[in-house]
Amino acid sequence: MVSSRQAEDAAKTARTAEVAGGADNEATETAETAETTRAAGASGVAGAARAAGSEEGERTSRPRGRGRPRSFDRATALEKALMAFWEHGYEATSVSDLTRVMDIGAPSLYAAFGDKRSLFEEAVREYGTRYGSFAARALDEEATARAAVERMLREAATAYTEPGHPHGCLVVHAAANCSDPEVERSLRERRNANIAAIENRIRTDVAAGVLPADTDAAALARHTGAMIQGMSQQARDGASREELQALAEIALAVWPRTASRTG
Repeated sequence: MVSSRQAEDAAKTARTAEVAGGADNEATETAETAETTRAAGASGVAGAARAAGSEEGERTSRPRGRGRPRSFDRATALEKALMAFWEHGYEATSVSDLTRVMDIGAPSLYAAFGDKRSLFEEAVREYGTRYGSFAARALDEEATARAAVERMLREAATAYTEPGHPHGCLVVHAAANCSDPEVERSLRERRNANIAAIENRIRTDVAAGVLPADTDAAALARHTGAMIQGMSQQARDGASREELQALAEIALAVWPRTASRTG
């Protein structure tokens, strides 16, 4: 049989075990809670990172708006560039000169016109349309080659000395001291094309009997080209319209008389 003392000892042992068990359970619960908290924190950080990444990706993938439109008038800027090239020539006109007279920055110049050579080529075309078309009109509209050349020289005397723009011819003057072979070639081809057009018109008159059969069409056309180019330089050197028109009269004196008709 179990004595009363032994029963008390057994009861104490049971209570001690129960307390220890409770402490173990509490420690286990605390550890589980801490682990859950850490997991939740890590999950929150990862979620925030994913959200931030998603937002950044959305910003990156959005199409960007168009850049600011040009704040200058292109035609006006081209006219100012034309005047600069006309006054100083291609070689002596730098990009900084162009941006200054056009009142735009270099990035705007390149965006609107390309490089300096492209801008110059466009300026030359604009010059041909607005200032240098008198020669082609004379050849198209006059009845004979001689009449066309006479009109051409007289109008050159006026055009090359008009106020409001540089004197002389851009296509002639811009080639001076030019070290760019492409620009030099382009201007040379334009000048030679003008001479060829004059020669063709003279040959037409020879074939039609308007000029003598022995007329040297090539030499006569080149003489006309030399006169026009010389008048351009004279105008830049200060010759007046009247002085250039006097040269035109002398130039016409070398033309052959109209072919005589027999029969």
